[in-house]
Amino acid sequence: MLARRSPSHTTRVKSHLLERMVNQAGEVMISRARLESRLSQLRGALSDLTGNLDRLRHQLRDMELQSESQMQSRLAQTKDSTQGFDPLEFDRFTRVQELTRMMAESVHDVATLQHSLQETVAGVEDDLVAQARQTRALQRDLLRTRMVDFESVADRLYGVVRQAAKDFDKPVKLDIVGGSLDMDRGVLERAAPAFEHLLRNAVGHGIESAAVRAAAGKPPTGAINITVVQQSNDVVVTVHDDGAGLNLARIREKALEKGQITSDQILSDQQIAELIFTSGLSTAAEVSEMAGRGIGMDVVRTEVNGLGGHIELSTQPGQGTQFKLVLPLTMAVTQVVLLRMGDVVIGVPSNLVEMVRRIPVAELDAAYQSRHFDYNGESLAFFWAGALLQISPVSTDVRGKMAVVAVFRSAGQRVALHVDEVLGNQEAVVKNLGPQLSRLPGLAGMSVLASGAVVLIYNPVALAHVYSGQAYAFASSGAQVQAGKGAAVPGQTQPTPAAQLPLVLVVDDSITVRRVTQRLLKREGFRVALANDGLHALEVLQIEKPSVVLTDIEMPRMDGFDLVRNIRADENLQGMPIIMITSRLAEKHREYARTLKVDHYLGKPYPEDQLISLVRGYCNAEIAAKETA
Repeated sequence: MLARRSPSHTTRVKSHLLERMVNQAGEVMISRARLESRLSQLRGALSDLTGNLDRLRHQLRDMELQSESQMQSRLAQTKDSTQGFDPLEFDRFTRVQELTRMMAESVHDVATLQHSLQETVAGVEDDLVAQARQTRALQRDLLRTRMVDFESVADRLYGVVRQAAKDFDKPVKLDIVGGSLDMDRGVLERAAPAFEHLLRNAVGHGIESAAVRAAAGKPPTGAINITVVQQSNDVVVTVHDDGAGLNLARIREKALEKGQITSDQILSDQQIAELIFTSGLSTAAEVSEMAGRGIGMDVVRTEVNGLGGHIELSTQPGQGTQFKLVLPLTMAVTQVVLLRMGDVVIGVPSNLVEMVRRIPVAELDAAYQSRHFDYNGESLAFFWAGALLQISPVSTDVRGKMAVVAVFRSAGQRVALHVDEVLGNQEAVVKNLGPQLSRLPGLAGMSVLASGAVVLIYNPVALAHVYSGQAYAFASSGAQVQAGKGAAVPGQTQPTPAAQLPLVLVVDDSITVRRVTQRLLKREGFRVALANDGLHALEVLQIEKPSVVLTDIEMPRMDGFDLVRNIRADENLQGMPIIMITSRLAEKHREYARTLKVDHYLGKPYPEDQLISLVRGYCNAEIAAKETA
């Protein structure tokens, strides 16, 4: 008896319903990321609780020892009492012991609760890891349903080549390699017009006529090859023809006619070839429906950049031209690198990031002066990222003696940006920009962070290509405003990063006091560094000298008085303003602080207006002293 074969069942699903399911899976991933962020905050709070619990145990033990010694002293004094009762049986002696015993029990209860919370957090972490694995599997399966092979547009591409060969009267054949590779349907549909335009250009501009090819020793039939390969999370589509290559002299001539370059401008062959992506430039001898309108290659680059990809060009005279299009495998999920400029965070597709380097401030100043950054012997255009995005004319967050510079590569071009901080790589769910924003140069998409904040995803190379002039002008205006004394230095169109927000060092063993003071000072526009005792503060002072120090007195390892003595004994720090904030308000403490040359002595709780006024006064005095010097 033959076994009956089970039929293969298929189900039709409306495309908009599938899109909505993918979006909902993306929202689940965002919610999971938000849960992970909250869990990280909870883990940090538990760590603080553990530290406070250990400190409370030590304090309780010290209290027990002190009370025991006092009990023994009083016992010796009342040994000859005639009442006949042991003095420890009276309430005035046993009350302290009762309190310490009750506090010990309370500490034990809190420790038990803290241990229980740690176990619960560990269990939630394991559950989140499992949920993340399941969510990724679900999203991969949903994305797989949106995948189509490249061959699905092959008929359109073959038809374009046949029609173009007929219109230009040239025999041309098209060969597609790797057409079975799957791509996101949305990416492929948006990129298909770009492929068609490249093929029309290859037939019209690249492939020679049969007679010219025969004279050059080439086969009479021109060949165009499309190769499709996957590289990590990208799909690389290479369009190569065996034609005459780009006419660089003709391109330069047309660019001069259009005023896009000047006659004295020196360009490499690669830079001249890149001019074909400029709007309005065409090398066609006459205008037709197929060529000569100067519209096309700039649209191709814009469309590819809008997909979060980039296009690279290479050409050899007499050998042909190659266009390499790097496209995302899917637009639903991508890897982005988060960059911070001041309080603004943006994302950049990770495939555009070529290098991140920490450089000395002296090297950074030289790059600002010359507007160029030396990278492997190549001079790259250099910008402060905030000026490129019109956020701020100069960085206000340069810490220590090193700065962060990132190099980005797209479409064969590189650009170097100074950023305040690289926050790391993150998987992001890309949201649709909509028709209003999709055509903005350099804007590749948007996503939602775990904190719920919206982050825009940019292509820095495209931004620099379009907005370089505005960025330099914005930086120049910022330099003149911040100089405050006449005109800016000639040739220095972008200010050096020396001008930055004043730094205030807060030293206190109480987590609550540190955080409250930090929020207050940041709200008023100051940078804040934190230290939990005197030794930690001395370590911070070795990294960067603050404008003013706020310190408590009673702290573990090194108290406030010892910290002040160390600061006053240091030649580089002895003139630094110090404000002491403490609950010790006795006159003898004030007098001792005065002998150590403490500038101000405030009691807890301190008046916020008075503290801000003192801090601002010292910071303004420091700025005035630097300007005078």
